[in-house]
Amino acid sequence: MKGLIEIAEEQAAMQAVYGLTNVFEGLASMRIAQIKDQVLSSQRFFAELWNIYSQIRVNKQFKYGREHEDKVIDKDLYVAITAEGGFSGDIDQKLIDWMLQSYDANKNDLIIVGHHGALQLTQAGIGFKRYFKLPMHDSNIKVTPLVEQVKQYRTTTVFYQTYVTLMVQDIKKIELHNAIESESKKSKLDSSVISEETYIFEPSVAAVVSHMESVMLNITLTQTILDSKLAQYASRFRSMKSANEKAEETNRNLKLDYNRTKRFIADERLKEVINGLRKAGQAA
Repeated sequence: MKGLIEIAEEQAAMQAVYGLTNVFEGLASMRIAQIKDQVLSSQRFFAELWNIYSQIRVNKQFKYGREHEDKVIDKDLYVAITAEGGFSGDIDQKLIDWMLQSYDANKNDLIIVGHHGALQLTQAGIGFKRYFKLPMHDSNIKVTPLVEQVKQYRTTTVFYQTYVTLMVQDIKKIELHNAIESESKKSKLDSSVISEETYIFEPSVAAVVSHMESVMLNITLTQTILDSKLAQYASRFRSMKSANEKAEETNRNLKLDYNRTKRFIADERLKEVINGLRKAGQAA
């Protein structure tokens, strides 16, 4: 049987774990709320941008802001967004396995966002063209280097984690041009007419259109990263909640053990006193 001091030390350790998991659970919950607000704001901005873009573009095909179509790589670029660390459970492995089911080195190039995914691909002996760290911050995410890579390819498919509910996360893939068109359908055109007759575009309409396509591509990629981070925070929240409940249960059990041990020690001492008195009486 454990001693009182040993049990008390375990109780103190469990209480510390309980407190820490409470803090991390609260932080994850707060981050989830903040990211949801950011996604809504970026969606509104995208809608306003598309409203202007749709009125001034000449070519109905979205060109990703590319200046030279003849230099485009005729492959489908795969972009996988994973966690930076290994605290995402098995969802990153599911994402990588799913992506590799359709991956063909002759038809696809790989770009990995997040160290955890890069590590898994390396262990599987799969090479990738570029690796980017998952942004640490949840605001002002800079995806310009990734955008520049995407512009080099004819098409791009993004694999990422997605938030379903606080307790459920899933994996998803989107083709960027379909994602951008999908976002555009949410936009409501206003009655204003924006054209070269009513506005002056510098240096040219084509340059402005190209820049707007780059910005919308930037927004779409940022949203996939935010959605992935949202799923990761939800996964951490779930893990911390589970750890918190387990620590609380362990703490209750330790408290019961402490009280049982205390009663056992008291009973043993009482027995010793009674036996001592009996022996003293017999000796007399």
